[in-house]
Amino acid sequence: MRDKVEVSGYVTLFIGVALLAFTFASAYLFLSSNPTIAGSPDLVTVFGVALAPLIEACIRIMYLGVMGWIGSLLTIRGVQLVTQVKREARPEIKPEIKPIVPETVKAPKPKTKETLKAKETGKIRKAKLVE
Repeated sequence: MRDKVEVSGYVTLFIGVALLAFTFASAYLFLSSNPTIAGSPDLVTVFGVALAPLIEACIRIMYLGVMGWIGSLLTIRGVQLVTQVKREARPEIKPEIKPIVPETVKAPKPKTKETLKAKETGKIRKAKLVE
């Protein structure tokens, strides 16, 4: 199943790139043909003679724009398919998260009057407090 998706992704990608290359080649040939617009002192005659080539140029430009748009969409979809298959192919390493359990904290022993008195007099030093 993964191979079919990968092959369709590459086919879509190459069709899109080929369509874009053809569009740019057609645009280059169209622009390098040097279309001429007739010149005349009479404005009505100029528009009458130039209108047909201008309409033809507009049709070609729209055609090239649509071809470029479709080619770019196909290329984008092909790249998305290929990268998605590559992303699914490699295993994802998930770190194991162990919950941190705090050690049980012992509540401090309540101090009595005797321990406080012994502490004040200095009888209790580093030894444990005696209740």
